[in-house]
Amino acid sequence: MSTEQIPSGRTRQHPLAPPAWLLKGLRPGTAPIPWAAVLRAAVAMAAPLAVGFALDEPEYGALVSMGALSGVIGDTADAYRMRILNIAIPQLFGAVGVALGTLVFGHGWLAVGALTLIALISGMISSIGTVASVSGLLFLLNAVVGAGLPLPRPWWTAPLLMTAGGLFVLLLTLLGWPLRGRQPERAAVAATYRALADNLEAAGGPAYEERRHQVTQALNHAYDLVLGRRARVHGRSPALVRMLAQLNVVIPLVEAAPAAHLRGRPLPPEIPAAVRELADAVEEGRTGAPVLDLPAAHTPAERAVDSALRHAASIVHLAEPDPYNVDDRLGRPAALRVRARRAVRDMMMSRASWRYGLRLALCIGLAQCLVSLVEVERSYWVALTVTFVLKPDFGSVFSRAVLRALGTAAGLVIAAAVLSEVPRGWWDVPVMMVLAALIPAFSAKGYAFQTAAITPVILLLSDLLNHQGFDLIRPRLLDSLIGCAITLVAGYLLWPESWRTRIGDRLADTVDDAARYVERAFGAQPQTEAGLQAARTARLQARRRIYRELSGVRSEFQRALTEPPPTGARAAAWWPLVVAVERIVDATTAARVRVNHGADPPSPAEVAAVTAQLRSLAEAVRTNETPVNAPLKPPSPTSGVLSPLHQELAAARALTHR
Repeated sequence: MSTEQIPSGRTRQHPLAPPAWLLKGLRPGTAPIPWAAVLRAAVAMAAPLAVGFALDEPEYGALVSMGALSGVIGDTADAYRMRILNIAIPQLFGAVGVALGTLVFGHGWLAVGALTLIALISGMISSIGTVASVSGLLFLLNAVVGAGLPLPRPWWTAPLLMTAGGLFVLLLTLLGWPLRGRQPERAAVAATYRALADNLEAAGGPAYEERRHQVTQALNHAYDLVLGRRARVHGRSPALVRMLAQLNVVIPLVEAAPAAHLRGRPLPPEIPAAVRELADAVEEGRTGAPVLDLPAAHTPAERAVDSALRHAASIVHLAEPDPYNVDDRLGRPAALRVRARRAVRDMMMSRASWRYGLRLALCIGLAQCLVSLVEVERSYWVALTVTFVLKPDFGSVFSRAVLRALGTAAGLVIAAAVLSEVPRGWWDVPVMMVLAALIPAFSAKGYAFQTAAITPVILLLSDLLNHQGFDLIRPRLLDSLIGCAITLVAGYLLWPESWRTRIGDRLADTVDDAARYVERAFGAQPQTEAGLQAARTARLQARRRIYRELSGVRSEFQRALTEPPPTGARAAAWWPLVVAVERIVDATTAARVRVNHGADPPSPAEVAAVTAQLRSLAEAVRTNETPVNAPLKPPSPTSGVLSPLHQELAAARALTHR
């Protein structure tokens, strides 16, 4: 039994070569440049400056552009309704933050205490979810700006202007909604079919597991968009009902893929080609009688793929699916008020929420105390740097600190040229158009590149407020380095959870979930039709939950792998077991599919033995701080539908053996 190799780039080819985690952070990403976002950023940030110069109020224009900057950074969603949340809600928190910061400006230690408390609240808010994380970030960032800059009075002027800038970005973003309102959701469903086609094409080969991971990500993204929109649409929208039906019907094909992979040989090319044809039909909205030319199916796995594909084709080409035959119990979100109440409760009761809030408050408090006791020019940049870097949900804190220092240095080179050569005034408008366009373009390439793009923009806007010109360059670099140092010491090294990989505990929980999944898949079946349907829905929910959890474990591993030793080394040691658990879940899904299409089910005793071994494995993962990759012991020969599962389980147990 082979295990997936550690991602390339972990070893150093030369003693003087830069570490792999740094090279990975400096390597440009392969994501395409979002040209629409590039155009929006250029217009959203340059237009306020032009209006400000026209009205002879350049400071007001700079504040509006500063608010637009946060909107540009937060404009990362696909669906238009999600964009409203991603931009509008953080803007409200940002307005409150800058108002509070303005009220304590120049009040010495009162400002230190206020920003420390705001940092605690910001950190706790950030633990709720993606939108809350951005909201907490903007809440603290704007509070730091308000407390560190002499903004226009009265106190409500800056919040109003900065909010106007963010809403201007939102307005530009929503201009395409009437023309392509449902296009993001439809494209996400079609992307799921295409990812599945690639997965089926790789069945039986070495690329299968990576393709299966891509299917999980595409499926999660599509469900988040479609179900999230249905939760906000009163009644049943026919278009959304159809998209949900097309998404639900892909699940049997996803489940059949592991069974096809375990055959050990590729599927006929007609099958992935047919799935790609379905993806085109979804994206183009085509209906009509499907035409399928598929090879004859003989084994249970082949019958599972054939049956699922034919059923998917019939639903995809159906003009109006029955709205009462669309099962959205697989993950439809609760009402907004219910989710808000749960989020607040979870935030207040979560140890992780309090830990992150305290870490952020400690770092911000230290930064503000330092600049209060020691004369530091443009001191608010120290706290700004801490806020940007200390975001564990955005990636490795250690690597972000180093990459931010490097990105800031690169951005200062651009800023130095702008501040020294470009006269202040109307020339700032075309310069801002160019610099702002670089933000979404560079953000797609990595964090260091994003920092390099944002730095000259912030410096240009700060100069319009402070009129310091080239003298801003040196303090900016010094303050950024101080902020990075505070984050590394007080926000990283002093907290063992930062540099001790947490993937072991989370992986152990996932193994326990795998045991429950096996019980649901092969437990006693109800005798009634309603009971069978309820059991099937519960099994599908368990499958989606565990694949989501495995996707999260992979992401956590990738994040830990970018840390320096010992965290990176521990994450690398856990990696083979992550892959082994994924294969256990795949083998369980494949076995259930084969039973559904004619194979003999396992005995209750065998199911109980497998679940007991999985729970024993989970306990071994919790007690082993670092696994020892012992030679894989050959599993005992078994027969029956669970034979592949026994083999994968034996391989996983060998990886935790000391």
